[in-house]
Amino acid sequence: MDQYLQATAMLDFSNPNIQKLIEIKHWKEQNEFDRLKAIYLFVRDDIAFGYNIDDNIPASKVLEDGYGQCNTKGTLFMALLRACEIPCRVHGFTIDKKLQKGVMSGFVYNNAPQNIFHSWVEVYFESRWYELEAFILDKAYLSKLQKQFANCTGSFCGYGVAVKDFQHPVIDFNGNNTYIQSEGITQDFGVWDSPDELLKNHHQEVSGIKAFAYRHLGRHLMNFTVKKIRNSTINGKLSH
Repeated sequence: MDQYLQATAMLDFSNPNIQKLIEIKHWKEQNEFDRLKAIYLFVRDDIAFGYNIDDNIPASKVLEDGYGQCNTKGTLFMALLRACEIPCRVHGFTIDKKLQKGVMSGFVYNNAPQNIFHSWVEVYFESRWYELEAFILDKAYLSKLQKQFANCTGSFCGYGVAVKDFQHPVIDFNGNNTYIQSEGITQDFGVWDSPDELLKNHHQEVSGIKAFAYRHLGRHLMNFTVKKIRNSTINGKLSH
């Protein structure tokens, strides 16, 4: 298990801000289950769903931003877990871009790659690996989506979600796997010791011009949409 507890350039859990957070939260004083669950809930709900400048930013930058998506929130999750002596690894995939429709729209959606780089975190607890993905969307954002699409009682794909049961997705960890985008997976890259290793071998394939447009315009439009969904509601409905 030693390789699943190591710091890396991206999993920079010796960073003072990360160490201060762990101290404030008293995570190391809790038993392993409570520690794991508390870290999971912190990353899910205290780090808002949103789009950072790049997938390869370190955990300390994700914490500083206060928001992230699958890959970046996963990096922070792993750093916090390892800092608290909980072994973890990362599993890489691609997902169909239709999963992002709604958050992406217009030219941003039309110019996005068909297959978008994705990952979840696997945690070793009580002699088995658990697949944890549902930390990606904060509960406040997901709840607003569920209210907006209250008539959807089955599968749902869009707005960062791809699940079989939209109104009752398995998003809480109680010794189980959790998923929120897994139904959109198109390709499996397998498991890796760290996000650093995964990104050396697999990453988002996109031209320099499109990468520049995403960093400086596309992601800001997407973050605006996410914030609007999370914060704007009229009689239980999203405002348009």
